[in-house]
Amino acid sequence: MQQLSVLDASVIVLFFLIIFGIAAYYSRKAGKDTGQFFLSGRNLPWYLAGTAMVATTFAADTPLAVTELVAKNGIGGNWIWWNMAIGGMLTVFFFSKLWRRSGVMTDVEFIEFRYSGKAAAALRGFRALYLGLFMNAIVMGWVHKAMEKIFYVTVPDFDPFWLVVIAAFIIAVYASASGLLGTARTDSFQFVFAMVGCIVLAVIVVRLPQVGGIVSLKQQLAPQILGFFPKIGNVSIKGVTGGALALSLGAFFAFIGLQWWSSWYPGADPGGGGYVAQRMMSAKDEKHSLFATLWFNIAHYTLRPWPWILVALSALLLLPRVENTEMLEKENAAFYQQAKHVYENRIPVTSEKHSPEFREYYEKYENTVDPGVMYPKLMVRYLPSGLLGLLIAVFLAAYMSTIASQLNWGTSYLVNDFYKRFINRSADERHYVLVSRIGIVVMVVFSLLITRLFLTTISGAWVFILNASAGMGAVLILRWFWWRINAWSEISAMLVPLAIYPFATHVLHLESPITLYPIVLGTSIVWLVVTFVTRPVDVQKLNSFYAKVHPGGIGWKKISAGLPKVKSDTGLGWLFLDWLCGVVLIYAVLFGIGKLLFGEYLAALLYLAAAAVAGYVIYWDLNRRGFASVTE
Repeated sequence: MQQLSVLDASVIVLFFLIIFGIAAYYSRKAGKDTGQFFLSGRNLPWYLAGTAMVATTFAADTPLAVTELVAKNGIGGNWIWWNMAIGGMLTVFFFSKLWRRSGVMTDVEFIEFRYSGKAAAALRGFRALYLGLFMNAIVMGWVHKAMEKIFYVTVPDFDPFWLVVIAAFIIAVYASASGLLGTARTDSFQFVFAMVGCIVLAVIVVRLPQVGGIVSLKQQLAPQILGFFPKIGNVSIKGVTGGALALSLGAFFAFIGLQWWSSWYPGADPGGGGYVAQRMMSAKDEKHSLFATLWFNIAHYTLRPWPWILVALSALLLLPRVENTEMLEKENAAFYQQAKHVYENRIPVTSEKHSPEFREYYEKYENTVDPGVMYPKLMVRYLPSGLLGLLIAVFLAAYMSTIASQLNWGTSYLVNDFYKRFINRSADERHYVLVSRIGIVVMVVFSLLITRLFLTTISGAWVFILNASAGMGAVLILRWFWWRINAWSEISAMLVPLAIYPFATHVLHLESPITLYPIVLGTSIVWLVVTFVTRPVDVQKLNSFYAKVHPGGIGWKKISAGLPKVKSDTGLGWLFLDWLCGVVLIYAVLFGIGKLLFGEYLAALLYLAAAAVAGYVIYWDLNRRGFASVTE
């Protein structure tokens, strides 16, 4: 197994020097005011804003998660996140220009821009803390946890958690120094760097003798594993995978029919939001906002996954794994209990302390209960000196870009929407920048405590967030297009899932994603009732919102009738066509690239032809509306 060399360490050090150089260059300008610190002066070109979005979503946990999904459910297991492309394209054509037009600094500030009264103020303050501190700490916590796993495998001589602590505080230094102004630039470098590294690893492992290239890989794996769509029902695949592919019809339709529009999720918020909204609002204008979001979705769903998927498929051939832990326990009950203790307490497995038989058994155990760990294991096992350092730097790049963006985004809530709104409203801009920098350090400490004390699994955090927000997505979408939505609609949609989720799991004994059905249904009923029994938003507030944003549509007919001088947006039907073509474009390119890699050239040609047609329709409509070019 390859150990870190001087060359590996040199590559990692060089990476850090580049990151700090970029941060230092932009630190002075970022300190001028909160507009520079949080929104880069609202002057980002589309390619920087869009790449910053995709770099943020390329976290240290992502390759590990894809490896785990492929190991458990084949390539089709990725629909748990592929479904979000549908909502992503909705944001591109319906919401990107509206967010930029709104002129707010954060999507939490939008609450008092759209709603009125004490309920709006309370909702803004609560969401600032709930999303900016609590939810943000969970998101950062699972990214910390993923980086901890990578350090555990790649740097076994040191405590992985304390290595994460060191890395997190390094990020806090450059994120607090340069704000979004520098973070967006470092994100762009980190994304390109990380993609190159992942492609290098994929090429190396696929060409190993045990794998033998793409053709041999396909021959050694069952067809069900290689399918782009999951096999509905329970399909047991014996042999090289050591796993069972299982996805019920209800689960699949929960992904493609409910999750993408109903659940709040970082980077895939219904109607845009979070750090995606932050990047849209930081763009130069509405055109750059639209193109940034379009580029983000294309890169996020079509360019990134295949290097990870190829490595995950190779891992099924290269690393031992059995069908389930029950089989492991039957194989050797004593070893099973010892392996469980070692794994849960992260005790290093060494030749001095453990027999060769146990070490062999333990690797099988670890790969079964935590398939994501197979990704860094392949790095350590098969990469030569220098390239191992490169891949560790790749994970550091992915980790740092995500944590830096989450820190900047979360702190924007705490400072702009809580501290500045409710505690100190009269300080100068330099004071708020200083408070923001202190807030970044506080958030790092809090997220590390969450990681250490509460977070056990990455997938568990994913499931919690998706279910704890299920049903509120409709409100986040409709608040732009229906005047009757008020602050109480959003409050009820945010709180009700927290009550239904434990009922669905502990009383109805449902598992995610089936839990989405009762949560979405119950939440939708409650927020609709609450909307009609509570007072509507003040007319003056609705008039000022519509005059500035003018989203158009039948849902604003009552308000637009009183504002005859406001030119409302039209052509919503064409936007629906663009959205549908955008969804076709994403999935056709995604599957077309996959078929091309697997040597199925006719299928690849058909997919890419469909993508070309969809892309042309989008181009034609954008050109007709004057959005074809950002250089005009």
